[in-house]
Amino acid sequence: MKGTFLGELEELALLTTAILDGEGYGISIVEEIRLQTGRKVNIGALHTVLRRLEKKGLVGSSLGGATKERGGRRKRLFYVTSAGKEMIRQTYETRQRLYQQIPNMAMVIA
Repeated sequence: MKGTFLGELEELALLTTAILDGEGYGISIVEEIRLQTGRKVNIGALHTVLRRLEKKGLVGSSLGGATKERGGRRKRLFYVTSAGKEMIRQTYETRQRLYQQIPNMAMVIA
C-alpha cells in the first residue's frame, strides 16, 4: 500500500462505507456522511471518489437486486476490501500517534 494516500473526502467515503458494512450505495453513503459530519457531499463527487477508491483497491462493489422504487434498476453496493481495512487501521494509528504528541492535549479537547 506504499504510496497510497487518502484525501479528506476519500477518507470520509472509506470510513462511511465501512460503517454501512456492505450495504452502502451512492445516496446512502452521502446521507451517512451528512449525518455523521454535517457535511453535504455532491453525489457526483462521491461517485468519483468511490471509483478512485476502487481503483486503489480499497473498496469493491457489486450490484444489488432490482427494486420497484428504482424503476427496476439495481444499486451498486460498496464494501471495504482487506486493503481498505488495513488503510483504515494505518490511518487510525497515525492520527492517534499524532494526537498523543500534541502538548497539553487535554486543553485542546476540553
